[in-house]
Amino acid sequence: MKKVTGLLLALVMIVTLFAGCQPADAPPAETPPPADTSTDAPAPPPEEQEPDKELTFGYIAWNMKDEWNQYGEEAFRWVAEKKGVKVVSEDGKNSPEEQVKIAEGFINQGVDAISLFPCTPEVGATIVRMCNEANIPIAIENIFLPEDGSAGNFVGQVACQYNDIGYAAIQYVAEKFPGAKLFYCAGSVGMGVYESYKIGVDQALEDFAGKVELVETLHGDWETEKSMQVTQDFIATGKEFDVIFANNDLQARGCYNALKEAGMEDIPVISTGGAPVGLDMIREGTQYANMTAPVNIQGLIVFRFLWQAVNGVTPPETKIPLPVIPVDVSNIDTAISWDNNDGALEYIGGIEP
Repeated sequence: MKKVTGLLLALVMIVTLFAGCQPADAPPAETPPPADTSTDAPAPPPEEQEPDKELTFGYIAWNMKDEWNQYGEEAFRWVAEKKGVKVVSEDGKNSPEEQVKIAEGFINQGVDAISLFPCTPEVGATIVRMCNEANIPIAIENIFLPEDGSAGNFVGQVACQYNDIGYAAIQYVAEKFPGAKLFYCAGSVGMGVYESYKIGVDQALEDFAGKVELVETLHGDWETEKSMQVTQDFIATGKEFDVIFANNDLQARGCYNALKEAGMEDIPVISTGGAPVGLDMIREGTQYANMTAPVNIQGLIVFRFLWQAVNGVTPPETKIPLPVIPVDVSNIDTAISWDNNDGALEYIGGIEP
């Protein structure tokens, strides 16, 4: 018992001695200051920073068998490479069901943005809403969807306005050949394209009444052989005419072949589009002029919409019609062909936000 009491007494003395080493009024130990989180703090070394994420844009084509769509997609890819953006492109094959399937795949992949060349306005609106739900920016090309929200929300639209081209063609004829008697070798009925052209043609004929007279309209259905045949049929009627307006370059070739066979190749043929073959026809003298609507400009503008969206920039214009640029021998050397992407990029003023 005496041993236990002695041990307890010794322990109390040690604790008292230890406590005596600390002054009663000693301040508490200082808490380390919080880390500096201000923007002035030095950035970590470059090797410690996360590398920039590679952007991926999805491109949903309408129909890659079509030359118009091919050149637009090529321009999209061309400028994407310049900006370091990866492009995944799929062919919708003119099928709304296929386009929806492609859109589902792109959304599941987690692409950063999508460009859509819709088969129909209806599938366009469907895919826009799909992208809205997935919070993926989407831009539309070659068609204008309603901007009232009924077709969903998109970051921009760019499209060829065929009525503008039709108007420009008649205006060109009125200015170059006042008093002209015009044969119109038109595209096919029922697709909506010829019908849009006709709106512009009819308006221009009204605005330039007395300068251009429409003698006849026959349909070459966008084809060379059919256009040659209907032009031959028209020539056989004996009706007087001195200018032809053909709805595309294939038709223009057919019209010229018919004129040449009849010994009437001095009659000027006006066409549309601006494809390389059309500009070559101007150079060789088989086409007088072309109301160009460079589709590569369309591909560049739809990319710019997406590029601005992923960079948090709202474009000043969200609905842009393709320009219509009349080209003949006077300006053929500066024409923007569908494969002249550098010229097209300069025309739109670049891609910077």
